[in-house]
Amino acid sequence: MTADRLTVLSGPAGVGKSTIVAYLREHHPDISHSVSVTTRPQRAGEVDGVDRHFVNGETFAEMVEKNALLEHAQYAGHWYGTPRHPVERLLEAGVPVLLEIEVQGARQVRRQMPDALLVFLKPPSWEELERRLRSRGTESADVIAARLATAQIELAAEDEFDATIVNTSVTEAAEALVTLMRGA
Repeated sequence: MTADRLTVLSGPAGVGKSTIVAYLREHHPDISHSVSVTTRPQRAGEVDGVDRHFVNGETFAEMVEKNALLEHAQYAGHWYGTPRHPVERLLEAGVPVLLEIEVQGARQVRRQMPDALLVFLKPPSWEELERRLRSRGTESADVIAARLATAQIELAAEDEFDATIVNTSVTEAAEALVTLMRGA
C-alpha cells in the first residue's frame, strides 16, 4: 500500500461513503480513516470522536482561523472539516490515510496536496440516491431537497477525480477502493 499518499473518498450525500468507511474499519484496519469535525447535530448511533467530532460554530471558526483544518466546507447548512495535524502525522509515519469528505473539500485537498488520490463514489442511479437519502429518516424534507440539489452539482464534478467507483455493493465498492489505494 502506498502509505505516503493521501486518498480522498468523495461523492454526494447518501451515496454510502460512511458505510464504505465502516466496512474498511472492520476489514482493513491498516487503513487509517481521518475523523472529520462538524457543526451538524450528532445522529443516532454516531459516536463523538469515532464517527466525527461534533463541535459548535465558535469552535469550528477557531479551527479555521488557526489553519488547523486541511479542508473545510459548508454543506446543507452545517460546517465540515478535516483536522490537519492527525492526517500529517499519520502520513509521515507511513500509515495510509483515507478522508471521507464532500466534493468542495476534495477540491481543497487537491490544491494543497496535488499527489492525493481522489476517488469519486457514485450511486448506481439517481433514484437509488434519492431513496437512500429519504430512507435515513434523519432529516427534514427541506434538508433532503437541499442535499439532492447539491448532489446534482456534485455528480457533475465526477471527471475532476482520479477514479470512480459505483456503489452497487458495499463490499465490492470498498474492496475496489482498497485496490486503488494499493495500486496508487
